[in-house]
Amino acid sequence: MTGPRYTPLVDRLPATVPFVGPETQERARHRPFAARLGANESVFGPSPEAVEAMAKAAREVWMYGDPENHDLRHALAAHHGIGPENIVVGEGIDGLLGYLVRMLVGPGDAVVTSDGAYPTFNFHVAGFGGTLHKVPYKGDHEDPEALTAKAAETGAKLIYLANPDNPLGSWHGAVTIVRMIEAVPAGCLLVLDEAYIDLAPDGTAPAIDAQDPRVIRMRTFSKGYGMAGARVGYAIGAAPLVTAFNKIRNHFGMCRISQAGALAALADQTYLSEVRKRVEGARRELGQIARLNGLAPLPSATNFVTMDCGADGAFARKVLAELVARDIFVRMPFVAPHDRSIRVSCGRVQDLTLFAAALPEALAAARQA
Repeated sequence: MTGPRYTPLVDRLPATVPFVGPETQERARHRPFAARLGANESVFGPSPEAVEAMAKAAREVWMYGDPENHDLRHALAAHHGIGPENIVVGEGIDGLLGYLVRMLVGPGDAVVTSDGAYPTFNFHVAGFGGTLHKVPYKGDHEDPEALTAKAAETGAKLIYLANPDNPLGSWHGAVTIVRMIEAVPAGCLLVLDEAYIDLAPDGTAPAIDAQDPRVIRMRTFSKGYGMAGARVGYAIGAAPLVTAFNKIRNHFGMCRISQAGALAALADQTYLSEVRKRVEGARRELGQIARLNGLAPLPSATNFVTMDCGADGAFARKVLAELVARDIFVRMPFVAPHDRSIRVSCGRVQDLTLFAAALPEALAAARQA
């Protein structure tokens, strides 16, 4: 008797879940977290209009979702002032990244990213046999010039850049991004991950021709719109590239409930503005908490603040462990030298109060360990 015959590529890949979720930790700890501040979710939640729309759609969940995502694509097109042929909707940015890599990357194809940048993209590249080439950050920012130079050197098919950045929260202005697009080598595509753009300062998002074949922009309803669990992402790109997604995407991958919620959330821009203000206030409060405890908060254009713990990764991991022991869920960057930090999501007043009380105790325990 034999089992399934895996491809050689899949057979040699490790089986791993790259993110240890809070639910996994809660099961291991046998108790819930008091403050969930580690996954960059929006604890402020979605628009009440979106909640109502999703509740109504739940009564119709016996039907499949619209495989063309017609209403949402057209609403997004109107919102951005582009054509619906320039938009593809998918199961979060993560799902769209997987489709994009599947379309463009084969065994041995070169792909460029930053060492320590959002890792899910890397897992997609590995899953289709691509070869990752990484460049270091320039201080606490991704380095557009180094990324395009490495792409030219390696003949890369894709360059990945998140703006604003995860895990540090840093960002580049629109002028820098436009300059980077101009430097993208022929035959290469810039994957511009703008998951946090709804929370970034004005002037971060450049005006880009949607038909520009050198770049695809990834957006999400997970962050500013507060719908991480609904898994709704979309990409803006040239019409031929968007059409190519229809060759391989899961056409029934979007749930009716998620489609209805995203459509209502998009229509409620007043609520998004309120969330932006609450996030800005939480960033200021987190910065103050960090400074009161001798930590250095990094400037952030996201819904989290990365805090430099002032030592190395080993010390930061102790701080993180001590916070978890005090029922505060946070995370930290994976790669040195940024692993000297912890990363704390923006939260409500009660969440930040719990974090403020736990942090000095965690720091003291980490220093004694």
